[in-house]
Amino acid sequence: MKAGFFSPLPPARTGVADYAAALLGAMRRTGDVEIGAQNADVCLYHLGNNHLHRDIYQRALARPGVAVLHDAVLHHFFLGTLDQAAYVEEFVYNYGAWSADLARGLWRNRARSAADPRYFEYPMLRRIAETSRAVIVHNPGAAAMVRAHAPAARVFEVPHLYEDLPAPPARPFPRPLFGVFGHLRESKRLFSVLKAFPAVRGASLLVAGEMGSPEFGRALDPLLAQPGVIRRGFAPEPEFTRLLGSVDVGVNLRYPAAGETSGITIRLMGLGRPVLVTRGAETSRFPEDACVRIDAGPAEVEMLAEMMTWLASDAAARREIGRRARAHIASRHAPEIAARLYWEVLRGC
Repeated sequence: MKAGFFSPLPPARTGVADYAAALLGAMRRTGDVEIGAQNADVCLYHLGNNHLHRDIYQRALARPGVAVLHDAVLHHFFLGTLDQAAYVEEFVYNYGAWSADLARGLWRNRARSAADPRYFEYPMLRRIAETSRAVIVHNPGAAAMVRAHAPAARVFEVPHLYEDLPAPPARPFPRPLFGVFGHLRESKRLFSVLKAFPAVRGASLLVAGEMGSPEFGRALDPLLAQPGVIRRGFAPEPEFTRLLGSVDVGVNLRYPAAGETSGITIRLMGLGRPVLVTRGAETSRFPEDACVRIDAGPAEVEMLAEMMTWLASDAAARREIGRRARAHIASRHAPEIAARLYWEVLRGC
């Protein structure tokens, strides 16, 4: 059997590209898989919430195969790739004729879509879930979103893979060092992290990545200027891995959630770092003693300050949580495990 493989790949500046490259290598060790194959027996389509996936999404509808939802909320994908009429039509297809006025209002206010919870409450998954021969997700939250839109869909949960590669030497930063990484948008709760940080005495905070928008960056500038905050922009590999390995604790929150399993969280845990994550279905597969969960809501800043203060002062706790995190990732997220599960789904189609 030959599998077709459709995904952004490096050097595209997206975590999906890095994930896909690692998965491709693992799948090729046990089967025949070809990038962009036109004569494949079944195709694997990697889908996310940005314009890089536009052609892949259309191909997945034209020739149904197995859809991999790296984001189970595709709402922002449609906001960025459709005009108003097509967006309203797609919204109505998902939620019924009653929703047309709601869709038009959401379109008018789409500048708020990065933070407004309403845009995350309507994932708009029905068409791809109903059309695909199977859907692969990485966590129970994403699986529930798919089934809510297409109860008859064949949904499979495959743990997000982690490729354990030798890490470059860490950068020398002041210790203890917390780190926030990736595409820095409102849902990563950076405002909350920066508001909590002054309570953490004697620590440093690395904020590494591109801002989601210039306006968001300007709003954060005063908080980023506070003592102890270290700012870095986009970092290509291997510098990105070097920065990940430099921190003592990762901070990778998500609210509102988009059904995604963060590749950055998986990499930090695989490197043996404790990670602060938002409590929810997307992180429910992580053992309680292998990460630190933060509640979204009014107490978020207070809880962040308390947990960061504890971890900054207790090196033994950092090491033990990191050890358990690394053991969990090794047992559940190895590339050969993911590749085997992918092949099982593909052969079943």
